[in-house]
This record gives sequence, structure tokens and C-alpha cells, in this order.
Amino acid sequence: MQSFKTIAIFNYLHETVVLKHLLEQEDIPYYLENEMTLSVAPFYSAALGGIKLNVHPEDFERVQEILDNLNSPLSIV
Repeated sequence: MQSFKTIAIFNYLHETVVLKHLLEQEDIPYYLENEMTLSVAPFYSAALGGIKLNVHPEDFERVQEILDNLNSPLSIV
């Protein structure tokens, strides 16, 4: 886990729920720093620097695509 790097930071735990599911579906190893602490004390988010999504550098491009898809507005076809 020492070689893992932060790719995104979230302020609230609920922002990570769908992302965690997508990463697990793609079999991408990850860990969320401060996840447990902020699940107990959510108002500490600013003091701890938020919930940090850490992934291996080899997976940066795949994870960035997933993040971009989550952040893009929904299109109705």
C-alpha cells in the first residue's frame, strides 16, 4: 500500500459509495484513507483533509476514466 498514490479527495462518505462499487466491479485495488474515522466523526473532514482515494499508479488512467464518467452530467438518449 505504500506505493499507492492519492487520485481524488472527497469531503463526505456518501460521495464514495458508487465509486467503491465501480472500482470493485473493475477489480481495481484501492483504499480510502480516513474513511472509518469520518464515518464516526463526519465533521472532522476538513481537519483530516477529507477522504482520500488511493490507487496504484498503474491504475491511474482507468480510475481517472471512472471518475470522469461519474462527474459528467447524465445524458438522455
